[in-house]
Amino acid sequence: MTSTPTTATPTEATMDEPDLKVEERGRVLVMTMDRPAARNAMSMAMAHQIADALDLLDSRDDLSVGVITGAGGTFCAGMDLKGFARGERPVVEGRGFAGLVKQPPRKPLIAAVEGYALAGGFEIVLSCDLIVASSEAKFGLPEVKRGLTAAAGGLLRLQTRIPYHLAMELVLTGRMWPATAAADAQLVNRIADPGQALEVALELADEVAANAPLALAASKQVLVRSADWTLAEQFDRQEEYVNPVRESADAQEGAKAFVEKRAPQWSGR
Repeated sequence: MTSTPTTATPTEATMDEPDLKVEERGRVLVMTMDRPAARNAMSMAMAHQIADALDLLDSRDDLSVGVITGAGGTFCAGMDLKGFARGERPVVEGRGFAGLVKQPPRKPLIAAVEGYALAGGFEIVLSCDLIVASSEAKFGLPEVKRGLTAAAGGLLRLQTRIPYHLAMELVLTGRMWPATAAADAQLVNRIADPGQALEVALELADEVAANAPLALAASKQVLVRSADWTLAEQFDRQEEYVNPVRESADAQEGAKAFVEKRAPQWSGR
């Protein structure tokens, strides 16, 4: 599989510390948190770099799916406490912690997890649409052990992904949770051998990216946004997302490719 390095447009806050590696692999954008000496703890610079990369993902017609992972055998150990002690907060206006948790991308995002995904690291994972984890990976929201709360989406999202009492136990004890147990609870989509989480995530990303990009983004948005729609308004409200797909060039291409018995060539338009 070939890869082409690319760089998201930097903001002023990202110029000094290139903490995120960004690569294009076909229609997949791979973002690697690259602070292994700090267990990829989230810095202010990296948060802005992630936000820039997600803007790139959403703005490009030739990109369909994002994958976020960590270097050095760890996903992310949460907020960089040394940076916090200097008065830095790894929060991007409008996007929240890590440039992600408050406003995930419009397009599908996959987490590829090795090692620890703790505190804010686990909250990044919970912001993703699909999760691939090494069999040795561990999740956790240990904030209560530090006199804090999981305020980057963990308390909001975990209880909607797994049974309520299990979510409550994990939050109130702050204990670490093996990825294999998370898979049993259907939080994790695929378990990979140690060291293979990114490879398995890329296989899943390629499977997703083979489909029409506009349809992928619209389908994700309806799934995410419809949770609080009333039964009476559901079909009308989904039209905002699905009607433009129905009228797109890709919809015509999909039908034409089916008739001609060939693989479709998506334009993202």
